[in-house]
Amino acid sequence: MKKFGLIGAAGYIAPRHLKAIKETGHELVVAMDVNDSVGIMDSHFPNAEFFTEFEQFSAFVEDLKLKGEKLDYIAICSPNYLHLPHMKFALQNGIDVICEKPLVLNEADLDVLNRYQQQYGARVNSILQLRLHPSIIALRDKVQSAPANKVFDVDLTYLTSRGKWYLKSWKGFDEKSGGVATNIGVHFYDMLHFIFGDIVKNEVHYRDEKTASGYLEYERARVRWFLSIDANHLPENAVQGEKLTYRSITIEGEELEFSGGFTDLHTQSYQRVLAGQGYGVEENRAAIATVEVIRKAPITQAPATTHPLLAKVKN
Repeated sequence: MKKFGLIGAAGYIAPRHLKAIKETGHELVVAMDVNDSVGIMDSHFPNAEFFTEFEQFSAFVEDLKLKGEKLDYIAICSPNYLHLPHMKFALQNGIDVICEKPLVLNEADLDVLNRYQQQYGARVNSILQLRLHPSIIALRDKVQSAPANKVFDVDLTYLTSRGKWYLKSWKGFDEKSGGVATNIGVHFYDMLHFIFGDIVKNEVHYRDEKTASGYLEYERARVRWFLSIDANHLPENAVQGEKLTYRSITIEGEELEFSGGFTDLHTQSYQRVLAGQGYGVEENRAAIATVEVIRKAPITQAPATTHPLLAKVKN
């Protein structure tokens, strides 16, 4: 039985990690979050230690190490800008990491992680769960079996409405979240790289605090993309849930159906990590480099190819 710590226990994604630790038969020893709304822990690990200050958490983890009871993994679900320092803490203590996306905000930070892995002998694993989705795997197989000169036309559209709280939280600050394309879209850019190969071209057509749009070329695809948290851009057939959402990926005009099948992907990700098959630092490089360009690049003026929804934003 492996011993886990978890940073960010009150966050939106933490329950999936708690469930994955439980379902793979391991133990959560300690968790921390600056917020104390962590009653969900009682459903999985009621005896786990909990701290609201990182200094207390780090002292506890280091004391365990001195007693010969070192943690095997630290799961990181903290805000995006804290992923790097939290991973560095784990690696310095020889503890392997399972970190949520985005792994880091800048490509240069990946080089820092590689140096830490080399120096301290611990490993970074990332959650890239779309790579495990059956529909994504099937599409990748289809692309790889197509003629080598075939380049696919793709439209990626993802709208997930957020209230006024969003821009007042850490997610509303580019230096903390990486901006909307990073915060809600980094896993899509990883998916596109996973399916269609290396990136060739990256144009940004629109970017504000709620919406981003552009054009990407990969070895095997031309992609028009549009991401937004603005409910005003939602089509009438948006899905009513805890928030209004609309997600669509079309390849050559055919819709990719992957709305289901997400329930167990974190558990599957953990199973891969525990088997020594986790996605590491370098598997994240293409997506992190893509969103860094999207965040920083000048807007392309009068682009030749734009996403259809962009006209709605600009009018």
